[in-house]
Amino acid sequence: MRIIPAIDIINGACVRLTKGDYATQKTYNENPLEVAKFFEDQGVQFLHLVDLDGAKSSTIINYKVLYEIATKTSLKIDFGGGIKQDKDIEIAFENGASQITGGSIAIKNPTLFKEWIAKYGADKIILGADALNRKIATQGWLETSETDVIDFIAAYEKNGIQYVISTDIEKDGMLNGPSLELYADILKKSNVKLIASGGITTLDDVQKLRELGCEGAIIGKAIYENTINLKELMQLC
Repeated sequence: MRIIPAIDIINGACVRLTKGDYATQKTYNENPLEVAKFFEDQGVQFLHLVDLDGAKSSTIINYKVLYEIATKTSLKIDFGGGIKQDKDIEIAFENGASQITGGSIAIKNPTLFKEWIAKYGADKIILGADALNRKIATQGWLETSETDVIDFIAAYEKNGIQYVISTDIEKDGMLNGPSLELYADILKKSNVKLIASGGITTLDDVQKLRELGCEGAIIGKAIYENTINLKELMQLC
């Protein structure tokens, strides 16, 4: 199972939120490149980079942070937040993203998102399936829909999606364990490469996700708050 540390960006700084609430912002480092280099030094190969400013706006904002990390580390970056138009996905790939994650666009403009899958390939496009009470949330989780997360994933699997990042918003940043029941349900009802995100707190949580069959695990606050030792985690996986 791939270990994918997360860096969330607001105003160019590395931050974390709780349940996606921007009012809970906690800044961990003003220099995201320092954080990325620390991850790389611990043996990390992958990075989940989220433009939180972009997520609640109409376009990518922090693409310069993406470029700096992509050009000054060897990390393979999946980038999300603010990718809502053709120019946004072009900016992301031009600035070093290995993959992009589309969440809001996938529900608000499915025709365009399907065009991206066809144009760039299913290995480059990740479906962001973030849910509150199993209903898909969009716009940096500021809006919720009536779309069931399982149905959402199933529909896009038919359109070629292979990678899915799913966050249970109730678990995000709470450090009380991941949504194992939700992930088990997704894996039972689809054949996607599922990347778990939200609530991962201990090495035992990681082991349970691996046993479920998750392809990857995105870990943020647990690393920043030292409930998981990154070096031990990399040895485990």
